[in-house]
Amino acid sequence: MSPTPTPKLHRVVADVTERIAARSAATRTAYLGRVAAAYEEGPVRRGLACSNLAHGFAAMDGVDKEALRAARAPGVAIVSSYNDLLSAHQPMQEYPAWLKKSVRRAGGVAQFAGGVPAMCDGITQGRAGMELSLFSREVIAMSTAIALSHDMFDAALLLGVCDKIVPGLLIGALSFGHLPAVLVPAGPMNSGLPNKEKARVRQLYAEGLATREDLLDAEAASYHSAGTCTFYGTANSNQMVVEVMGLHLPGASFVQPGSALRQALTEEAGRRIVALSRGEEYTPVSRVLDEKAFVNGVIALLATGGSTNHTMHLVAIAAAAGIQLTWDDFADLSAVVPLLARVYPNGSADINHFHAAGGIQFLVGTLLDAGLLHEDVHTVAGFGLHRYRAEPILSDGELVWRDVPTRSLDEEVLRPAWRPFAADGGLRMVEGNLGRAVVKVSAVAPEHRVVQAPARVFTTQEEFKAAFEAGELDRDVVVVVRQQGPRANGMPELHGLTPALGVLMDRGHAVALLTDGRMSGASGKVPAAIQVTPEAAAGGLIARIADGDVVRLDASSGSLDVLVGDEELARRELVDAPPSEASWTGTGRELFAALRRAVGPADQGASVFGGLTPEHFGMPAFTTQEVGQ
Repeated sequence: MSPTPTPKLHRVVADVTERIAARSAATRTAYLGRVAAAYEEGPVRRGLACSNLAHGFAAMDGVDKEALRAARAPGVAIVSSYNDLLSAHQPMQEYPAWLKKSVRRAGGVAQFAGGVPAMCDGITQGRAGMELSLFSREVIAMSTAIALSHDMFDAALLLGVCDKIVPGLLIGALSFGHLPAVLVPAGPMNSGLPNKEKARVRQLYAEGLATREDLLDAEAASYHSAGTCTFYGTANSNQMVVEVMGLHLPGASFVQPGSALRQALTEEAGRRIVALSRGEEYTPVSRVLDEKAFVNGVIALLATGGSTNHTMHLVAIAAAAGIQLTWDDFADLSAVVPLLARVYPNGSADINHFHAAGGIQFLVGTLLDAGLLHEDVHTVAGFGLHRYRAEPILSDGELVWRDVPTRSLDEEVLRPAWRPFAADGGLRMVEGNLGRAVVKVSAVAPEHRVVQAPARVFTTQEEFKAAFEAGELDRDVVVVVRQQGPRANGMPELHGLTPALGVLMDRGHAVALLTDGRMSGASGKVPAAIQVTPEAAAGGLIARIADGDVVRLDASSGSLDVLVGDEELARRELVDAPPSEASWTGTGRELFAALRRAVGPADQGASVFGGLTPEHFGMPAFTTQEVGQ
């Protein structure tokens, strides 16, 4: 579709973007210099020695082998998170064959370059394996780099969906920023048991009013087939954010697996990556992921009340592109971006209802019309975000894009920017003598956003559960769960606490959660100050809170404090510590000890890689225009 006149960009969006660019000038320029140095005109494998090249096509046959040997056709890497344990990734089993065929027809050769691990937080929730979850992002990034390291490829197709997988794929791909890359999603499963009903059964089980069989029936009716879980957690937030950042084909995020349209979009990704790999349309991933794209991604997250995990993931991805994104940027954008979606846990609808109401295409359109997104960006579909206002359909068996309605088809789920659910975004940053934290307020009623109550301190979820079952928390309380940060134990998600906390709130108590751990996209109606930085294991004052200390969380004004004098806090003896090296073993945790020792704070992406500096490159700076010239 052709672009329509775009209103003037909102002043705050423009200011934040300019601030990010200025802050990142040295690191971004150094990164682009490395990208420019890696670029080669024509298939990169032409520079390989004969022995190296022969190894690269030894297993191929037919026209693909001939094309690889001749070094004329662009080589395309397929990097996939496929496994048949996880519903979100199981549909990808068929994708490589589809992609190889479509790439071949477009004049390229695709090879399955490597797989990356994909673990499910839904399966590992509350288990030791969850302590590896965040670190798996770094393993995925490194696995992606290994897959792309053979100098056989001119572009990449990245197959992934869920929490750490998409960020890991992108961090890895950005190390090869001279290569074009298209993300290929799988789509959500059909709607099952309504999420509100699932939450009700979970809460009944927490109170002892439902059996394990009742709970299992509800969970199995909710998570029931191939595809992404339908609530608006990190997986679906991933899809939302990366499509608005221009990394999916328009409309690809929420088309369900097993459909003809899903196959057509997957095959089109193969054709499109060949076009992006050379000539006038050459568009490396480093060009797509610039400062404007990251601001667009943050705005999409805020406008939909998406997962808090992206306050870390987007920071880490940006760092891999030489861009310094901070929590202050999130906070300033959140103040002016309206909340336009109500998807569980922020409402009763699921992601399929959101898609049916107009989905990402309507969202992009209304945000562009309000001057809240950058239109002038590079995407895998071409220049200009207006392309993402159109939805894909099959017309006589052919994939085409058409305009979407200019109004939402269900304003209980998705609204225009001029009539939002709330005037500001669904995420808040809070700060005080305990440091900084993130609060997802989109599902929290306004009357519950300020809590001042005595603390009850725990260091494990099991301790909290025992105290709840013993009736020790049946009062106004700020539940503090510490030693859960990245340096302590890998920062596991703690949304297993939500049902019990919801019970306490429903009994009329003032309740809040304070933790240096994560809650992900599943955090709900209970106000939760999460990802507290500095964490307890890094000397944060959360380590010195004692039972009975009064804690005040004000998500409306953005404050977080323990009402104890600084001198008294400083004098206190530490009464607990993170797991020792000896005790952090089992379920493979000991293999990740080096990552645990190296990991950075949550507000810097909880990354083991650290940020890029010009000193990483030691070469002259290049401008964006010089990349690929």
